[in-house]
Amino acid sequence: MLSIVVCVSGGGTNLQAIMDGIENGTIRNTRIAGVISNNAGAYALVRARERNVPAFCISPKSFADRADFNRAFMEKLEELSPDLIVLAGFLVILPSEMIRLYRDRIINIHPSLIPSFCGTGYYGLRVHEEALKRGVKITGATVHMVDEGTDTGTILYQKAVEVLPGDTPKSLQKRVMEQAEWVILPKAIDEIAMHDPAQNTVQKGS
Repeated sequence: MLSIVVCVSGGGTNLQAIMDGIENGTIRNTRIAGVISNNAGAYALVRARERNVPAFCISPKSFADRADFNRAFMEKLEELSPDLIVLAGFLVILPSEMIRLYRDRIINIHPSLIPSFCGTGYYGLRVHEEALKRGVKITGATVHMVDEGTDTGTILYQKAVEVLPGDTPKSLQKRVMEQAEWVILPKAIDEIAMHDPAQNTVQKGS
């Protein structure tokens, strides 16, 4: 069974989609070992605890410096011993040693069709604001592997979403979540869980 840790910073709607997917069987052979947030006020922690999923806050504000935070973060991951780490709206730069240790075992959901509107500074509503400013007709979401770059890892899944006349950043964000993020993130996790772990590879989907 695939053991995953989900890292979140905010409301946890993608976490909810994962938990629902495990419960209804669209994500198979998977258990959530824990949820980690850098934000004590994140509603994602409430969502996890309501499902009896172990939930932890590890905030940089609680440590003297980033090195101490990184150490605590890594120690918690080691304790939870995940097969896969899922970044579901996690607004923290990962320690380089974490990326090395969990090479090809970290995935991220990004609210655009990479390589559009991605990289440093592109997160949350900013992505959708820029998409509307640019006047694109199609946007969407991407699940990708995490490497040392920002949104530069191998793309696993993408799903397009139409931009409608009169869209605001918030309405577009909602549609991208509902029509793309909550679809392809569970799908990617399920595919990884059902793939032969002995091969230590992830097959691409579309």
